[in-house]
Amino acid sequence: MAPSERVALVFGAGAGLGSALAERFARGGLHVGVVRRKPEGLAPLVERIEAAGGRATAFPADARQEEAVIRVFEEAESLGPVEVAIHNIGANVRIPIREMDTRKYFKIWQMACFSGFLVGREAARRMAPRGRGTILFTGATASLRGRPGLAGFAGAKHALRALAQSMARELGPEGLHVAHVVVDGPIDMPWIRENFPEMVAFRPADGLLAPADIAESYWALHRQPRSAWTHELDLRPWVEPW
Repeated sequence: MAPSERVALVFGAGAGLGSALAERFARGGLHVGVVRRKPEGLAPLVERIEAAGGRATAFPADARQEEAVIRVFEEAESLGPVEVAIHNIGANVRIPIREMDTRKYFKIWQMACFSGFLVGREAARRMAPRGRGTILFTGATASLRGRPGLAGFAGAKHALRALAQSMARELGPEGLHVAHVVVDGPIDMPWIRENFPEMVAFRPADGLLAPADIAESYWALHRQPRSAWTHELDLRPWVEPW
């Protein structure tokens, strides 16, 4: 592996959007590091990327653990400079507020927000001295408004959005593009189709957010000229109500 090749790290490289992001940035010529807590899903993704002519490396790691995130960045930098870091970790768990205990609330915050801080900080520490880099955060409808049963998720996603805003204002003048993407609608992935079959059946074929189409928007953010950077982009299928 050439030590000078550019690297994109995708934290939360699961089925659906995470895999689509990894495949898109690999097609763009970057060596993609795919990161997720459960390692069994990483090998097929790496194989798929390499079969298509790309380069990929699996990094099994829990993004809630500081030492693990630092290790991923250190190992990725041995492949080449990390030019893109994507935080795509969810924790969309519906729990009524009266049933929410402190352990569950804290775990949701760790997954959806604290891990974003760790990824963003480590990316900034390596990108800022080079004066370039892209840091992208995946948001949700919950980033903008809370809904019944989603107090934990909405609180964490609101906080992640605020983190992205602060980082953009701090790091933009240093040459780093920080953007937050509000994914406002259901993503077309196995979990959605298995758990909401009636909703899927009711919608037209393009009525769900296609992971590959979302990934194109992330790629476009990375490729934007810095005279006109987008900080926040919201994406929704055409049938999604506002």
